[in-house]
Amino acid sequence: MNWNKWIIRIGLLITFVGVNALILFGISSVWSYLNTGADRSSRLHLNIDEVRSYLPKVEWDTTKVEGRPIEPLTLAEIERDYLNGWYVKNTALFTNNRYGISDYFTDSARVKLQRILDLNKSNQATFKQTSLNHHPKLDFYSADGTQVYFTDHNVHLHQESFLNGQSVLNQENQEAYRVIMLLEDGFWRVRHFTKFEPADEGPPDDFVLSDSTRKLIRDIKGLNYYPQDTPWDMFGKKYNDTIIAKDFNLIKAMGLNTIRIFIPYEDFGAAHVDFDKLAKVRSLLDLAEKNNLKVVVTLFDFYGNYDVFDWTLNHRHTEQIVTALKDHKAILAWDVKNEPDLDFKSRGKETVLAWLKQMFKEIRKWDTEHPITVGWASPEAAANLSEEVDFVSFHYYKKLSDFTSSYDTLKTTVANDEKPIVLQEYGLSSYSGVWNAFKGSEEEQAAYYEEMQSTLMDKKIPFLFWTLYDFRHVPKSVVGSLPWRKQPQRYFGCYDVNGRPKAASKYLIQY
Repeated sequence: MNWNKWIIRIGLLITFVGVNALILFGISSVWSYLNTGADRSSRLHLNIDEVRSYLPKVEWDTTKVEGRPIEPLTLAEIERDYLNGWYVKNTALFTNNRYGISDYFTDSARVKLQRILDLNKSNQATFKQTSLNHHPKLDFYSADGTQVYFTDHNVHLHQESFLNGQSVLNQENQEAYRVIMLLEDGFWRVRHFTKFEPADEGPPDDFVLSDSTRKLIRDIKGLNYYPQDTPWDMFGKKYNDTIIAKDFNLIKAMGLNTIRIFIPYEDFGAAHVDFDKLAKVRSLLDLAEKNNLKVVVTLFDFYGNYDVFDWTLNHRHTEQIVTALKDHKAILAWDVKNEPDLDFKSRGKETVLAWLKQMFKEIRKWDTEHPITVGWASPEAAANLSEEVDFVSFHYYKKLSDFTSSYDTLKTTVANDEKPIVLQEYGLSSYSGVWNAFKGSEEEQAAYYEEMQSTLMDKKIPFLFWTLYDFRHVPKSVVGSLPWRKQPQRYFGCYDVNGRPKAASKYLIQY
């Protein structure tokens, strides 16, 4: 009986202690929560991945600031929130949705923006826009560190206008803004944002192709290059400079002087370039220089999204590559995109052309020495932007009998008689199998090159044929998995999979 009483007492004591412990834990948790500032990232309407999808170029001028000196960390925070405000505004103009506006605009500023959104919505109008660069000049930073005033000059805006969901206008402008931002609850919010008329700085200087570079282009005799064992993945984990050095010795021995290489956008890290892969490109350029080979660098391989919202990411990608490689002596030219005309139907011709035009301008900012071109999929497509490129490049895989007339038509389309025209890709597969009714052969390939090289020589057309080797394997990502497309792609080389010269090679050797 006594034991039962003790057990009951002990049980009650344990229960009492446990309940009080839970109460104290609850009180401490509430106290801790009330004394902890909210994590800004948890309150932010936009996730971090969305914010990183907008990376315009920003160059601050802080040489003449009234008030207190600006701290580098504070300036970085102002820039971050200012750009986030632009991102939110751009997104809102496209969706007519107020989502996220309150995070980056004060009450008075967002009222104006909301009125614009309401008007656009009532008219079924939307605007897809991005700013490509900003040049803010900091004029004032308050003594208490809660207010800044700056003027943002030379803001390059590209805008596409839609009415009832249909694109009606593409335009680009240079704008300037007066901006006041206030520090509120850890946010730098836009308080005042007005446009003013910028000073006219005049058009940029035109790029002039030098006589020496023009001669190099007109003398191009080369090929599109991939190592035999790593086609379409040259700069991946299997990169082998010994193999590439051996191939370049062979290319040089053939009397060729130029190669074309490809840099895939996503594989190289998109907006945040993989510098290990960039080092491999530099290694390849070193090997090319040792063999007196010039290199045409094709950018944005396997990239097909020309959306305005991605432009700043595309520009950061290109800037890192161009600025890193532009001083290398092996570089001959920048080829902005491989066969962009194949995306006209799916992405819209005007969208693709606008993307290309802007990319020309961006590359010219970073490299004022090397010419720029585009690798069009056909001579007909190469008429596009022929005035903007420094030399015209086209590909040809159609009937050999139609080549001369197609080339002559293109030549008459190009207004500048002095502008070089390069046959950047061409060739014939020697594949013979069930998927082409056993019609191909090495002899047929040789006959093709015999006639084509004779035509190119007579018309003095620079050329880059496809390609050095037959390949044992072609990735699905290149031509898909359909065997009637995949198998022929393996046999375009002038050397077979065992390194044996095919019959066509004798017509491609230059003496």
